[in-house]
Amino acid sequence: MTTALTYSDDQAAAYDGVADMLRSAGIDLSDSLLMPPAGGADQVMAVTGKAGSGKTLLLAELYKALEAAGVAIVSGDYESRKKGDKRTLAILAPTNKAASVLRLRGVPATTIHRILYTPVYDPEYERIAEWLAGSGERPVDVEGLTEIALDRAAAFYAGNKSIPGALAAAGLRGSDFITGWKRREEPLDIGFVDESSMLDDKQFEDLKEIFPTLLLFGDPAQLAPVNQSGTMVFEKLPEKRVMNLNRIFRQDAGNPILDLAHALADPDLGFEQFERMVEEAAQKDDRVVWGQRVEVDLMARSPVLVWRNATRIRLINAFRSVHGAPEDALLAGEPLICDGIELPLKHRKKRLDLEARGLIKGAQVIFLGEGRKPGFSRLHVMGAEDPQVSAASIVKIEKPDEEEPFIPFAARMGATFLHGAAVTIHKAQGSQWETVQVFAPDLYAAARMGRMEAGQPLWKRLAYVAITRAQERLVWVVRNRLSKPTGPLVVDDLRAAPAAPLTLDAQTEDML
Repeated sequence: MTTALTYSDDQAAAYDGVADMLRSAGIDLSDSLLMPPAGGADQVMAVTGKAGSGKTLLLAELYKALEAAGVAIVSGDYESRKKGDKRTLAILAPTNKAASVLRLRGVPATTIHRILYTPVYDPEYERIAEWLAGSGERPVDVEGLTEIALDRAAAFYAGNKSIPGALAAAGLRGSDFITGWKRREEPLDIGFVDESSMLDDKQFEDLKEIFPTLLLFGDPAQLAPVNQSGTMVFEKLPEKRVMNLNRIFRQDAGNPILDLAHALADPDLGFEQFERMVEEAAQKDDRVVWGQRVEVDLMARSPVLVWRNATRIRLINAFRSVHGAPEDALLAGEPLICDGIELPLKHRKKRLDLEARGLIKGAQVIFLGEGRKPGFSRLHVMGAEDPQVSAASIVKIEKPDEEEPFIPFAARMGATFLHGAAVTIHKAQGSQWETVQVFAPDLYAAARMGRMEAGQPLWKRLAYVAITRAQERLVWVVRNRLSKPTGPLVVDDLRAAPAAPLTLDAQTEDML
C-alpha cells in the first residue's frame, strides 16, 4: 500500500507557486492540460531552503506531476526527433555527482553541460531509442540483437529511464550507437536546476537563453561561486519569485549530521563550542566520528575536504607516499579531478565528445590505467551516465612549497587533471559521498582569522557545506595524522558492483 504524501505548509505554498508559473506557461497540472508554448515573457522562480528542508522531494514530485500530465523528459542521453509541439522538461545539476544523486532517487537528471549537446545516434539503433522513448514501434530484425536482448533493454529502461543504459543492457557499447555529438541549436522549454547556489551569472544567463521557464532549487547557506561577492543568482530575483522552505524534515528523524549543520545558524556559536557538539554527537551516534587521523582508505573515493590549498597539497602527497606511488607514474585506482580540457578549436568535436561524456571541470575521476596510445588514460568518471572513457590526459601533481606542479606523464593536449585525494570545500559543492572526512584544523584556522562572507563567519559556511556533503557518515578529523592503508588501491568494483564500505581500523602513521 502506498502512503499518500503530505506537504508541509511551506512546501504546499511552493508547489502552488510553481503550479501558477507553469499554468501561465500553458501547463495546468491540476487538469493535466497542455497547451503549445505561447512564446510569452520568460519566467524564473526559485525554491530555497537548507539541507533537509524537502527541496529534492518537491523537485521529484513536480517532475512526476509534469510527466503524468504528458510533458516529455529531455534527459541529455537521447532526444526524439518526433517532438512536434510536445512540452518538455529537463532536470539539471551543475556536477556529475549531483546529477547521479538525483538519478538514484528516480529523477532523470543530467548535467547542465550535457544538455548543451545532443548525441547523434546511428539510424539502426535510433529505431530502438524511439521505441523505448514511446515514439515508435518495437523494431524487428535489428542486426546483432535478439528479441531477448530487446526485452532486456525495455526492462532496464522501465526502471532507469536511460537510453544508453538500456542499450548497454542489450549488449551494445556507446561507440556502437552514438556516432558523435552536436551543439544544441534550438531552445528547450522548462528547466529545473538543482544545486543552483553554484551557478555564476554567466551560467544563469546561458540557462535563461535555453529555457523560457526556469525553476531553481538552492541552499542560501552554502558558499557563493568565486567572484560573485558572496551573492547567489536566486538572491537577485524579486522577493515574490523566491519561495523558501523553512521546516527541516530530515532533522525530525534525528539525523545527527543535519543537527550539526543547522546548529551553525546560531550567531552566538563559537568554533570551540561547535567542536564540543561534534564530540558529543560522536559519543551518541556512530554516524558521526571524532577522528584522530585522516583515514587513507576513504581518500581513494571520497576526498578529504579542506579549506587551504596548502593542506590539500600536503594530504595528496601523503596519500601517494603511503601507497608507494612512483613520481613518474600513476597507480590504477588513484583519484583525479578534471581541471578542464585543453584542445585547439580544430578539435571542437573531440572536446564536445569528452565534455558530453562527463569530463567537465570539477568531475571526479578514477584512473584505471594507461591507454593504448602514449599520453592516453583509461578513466572512470564518477556519477556519469556512461562512465568509462579513454582520453588524452595531462595530469598535474602539485608539490608542497613548489610553484610548478609535477607532471608524471602528459599528452601534448587533452583533458587536464589534478589529484583528487583531497579537495577544497568550495570545489566539493554539488557533490555528496556516503562518508565524508572534514579536516577540522583548516576550519579552526578560518575561525582564528575572523573572516566573514555575506554577513556570516566564513568558518561556519565552510563547515555547513562540508558537513552536508555527507550522506551517511561524517568523520571530523582533528589531528594532522594519516593512517596506513589496509590494502592496495582497487578498481575491480568499478567494472561490477558498487564499492563495499571501507573500515576505519588501519594503524596510524604521522605523515603531514
